[in-house]
Amino acid sequence: MPGAHQFVQMDLAAGLLYAFFAFFFILCLWLHREGKREGYPLISDRPSHPLRVPIEGFPGVPPLKHFKLAHPDAHALNRQERDLSALLEPADGYPGAPLLPTGDAMRDGVGPASYAQRADVPDLAFDDGLPKIIPLRAAPGFVIGESDPDPRGKPVVTLDGKIAGVVVDLWVDRSEMILRYLEVEASGGARRVLVPMFLATINAAGTVRVISVTAAQLAAAPGIALPEQITLLEEDKVSAYFGGGHFYATAARSEPLL
Repeated sequence: MPGAHQFVQMDLAAGLLYAFFAFFFILCLWLHREGKREGYPLISDRPSHPLRVPIEGFPGVPPLKHFKLAHPDAHALNRQERDLSALLEPADGYPGAPLLPTGDAMRDGVGPASYAQRADVPDLAFDDGLPKIIPLRAAPGFVIGESDPDPRGKPVVTLDGKIAGVVVDLWVDRSEMILRYLEVEASGGARRVLVPMFLATINAAGTVRVISVTAAQLAAAPGIALPEQITLLEEDKVSAYFGGGHFYATAARSEPLL
């Protein structure tokens, strides 16, 4: 019979099993750390933490990941997160309570209308290094197909049934060969705004419907600095504004169904 003092023998099967256990443990730690790239470190809102101590947990927040882009952003490492403390307030006094907008959520860019602090430079095409999203008036060789409705010169009807303006041009993505924005001149000719193409519908007659915002909200949409160029930051602001309108455009949209 084997004695009471016997060494554990290691064979190939046992070694592979223990190696798998070690690999799986390291993999779980690595995945948990990688999952902290967004939203961490947490900022405590407990009264016992008056200094709002950042919370990372274990394992800690991973180091910044640097992407080698075709057109590098020189300001990416110095960009700070937006301070939303004056734009939101807790719905109740307990820690972790939902945050409610204190003003115009769509214009403030909070909640569903939030946007990212992207680079304030245009997205460039790979072949010629020029801005890839431009209006048709500045894109020689790009035209609307004969079988497709052309909304230029057609009215834009918004959520409240009002005519908010007229489409004056279309913005094309030269790399993807797709229309990205409608350029709308607001009623009264006060200003021009860009409306995301995928948040608009065009009927056979060319009439455009934008149900995410009202006429007044369309006229107050974020603008662009240059008439024939849109930056990555401006794209995010425009898309967030009109997308957030599906929740914030009217009080009824943000209220519960029952």
